[in-house]
Amino acid sequence: MGKKAWVVDRRPDHPMSVQKLGAESWLLTRDPKRVVRRIGPPRLRTHVVTDERAFRRKSPLYQRSVLDHVADEHVALVLRRLQINCVIDVGANRGQFGRMLRRRGYTGRIVSFEPLAQVAEKLEKRAAGDPDWWVIPYALGDETSETAMHVAGGQGRLSSLRDPSEFGKDWSWKLGSEGSAAVSVRRLDDLFDEVVQGLDGPRVYLKLDTQGYDLPAFAGAGARIDEILGMQAEVSVVPIYEGVPRLGEQLAIYEGAGFELTGMFPVIRDEASMRVIEFDAVLIRPEALPARQRRVPR
Repeated sequence: MGKKAWVVDRRPDHPMSVQKLGAESWLLTRDPKRVVRRIGPPRLRTHVVTDERAFRRKSPLYQRSVLDHVADEHVALVLRRLQINCVIDVGANRGQFGRMLRRRGYTGRIVSFEPLAQVAEKLEKRAAGDPDWWVIPYALGDETSETAMHVAGGQGRLSSLRDPSEFGKDWSWKLGSEGSAAVSVRRLDDLFDEVVQGLDGPRVYLKLDTQGYDLPAFAGAGARIDEILGMQAEVSVVPIYEGVPRLGEQLAIYEGAGFELTGMFPVIRDEASMRVIEFDAVLIRPEALPARQRRVPR
């Protein structure tokens, strides 16, 4: 095929096809349905390989997978650029976000908040071998309380302190499908010193995934929000929980606290209407970037 590259095909009855992708890259496949498309300019040497028939049959699943990958890479880039050493993971569920961070090279502290006892237990097992991954069994909000959380079916990822909206009930039977469970709610500003203890020069990133309770959790940071350099939150286009404001109002609150948007990525859709229900919004304080990385607008 090229310098120091050979293919030995032991199946002459079903031979491989070879497609040159670049100066030193090739695609070898026995499946003629697979199609290669370049992503970006040639200098990136990046391609995507798809089975077009499968892609068209399951387009929403493929799109979500690609967008999830892009979103995760963007968050990892933000953490590197901001030199984050502490991630506060609110609504951690079973630790999916923490695992993603570790896979993408983040080595700093992760503090995961998960209030449901049965889910927190699984999260603690997952984090047990990682001394810089802490688990705290609280929900975060704008006041301290003991309350009930609506528990969703499956893995509990849709569990919420809010009632489902009428749209939410129609969209998914899972919302609140397993009754309720007692949980403890705390303010972040009451716990902030505990979260960053032992860190020399904390650089904090806040991730909110609370199923409709992001704004109260954000408000509970109080004046300590000024010490948070970057964040992400779910913003609703079509709220699936009662009392959740729409995207524009949510973003205005975060921007009013000094954050600016760096990316928005679809989280869930209503396939029947093709509407995006929620986005993940990623925001930073531009002044928190190291001086050499900033570009001053003209």
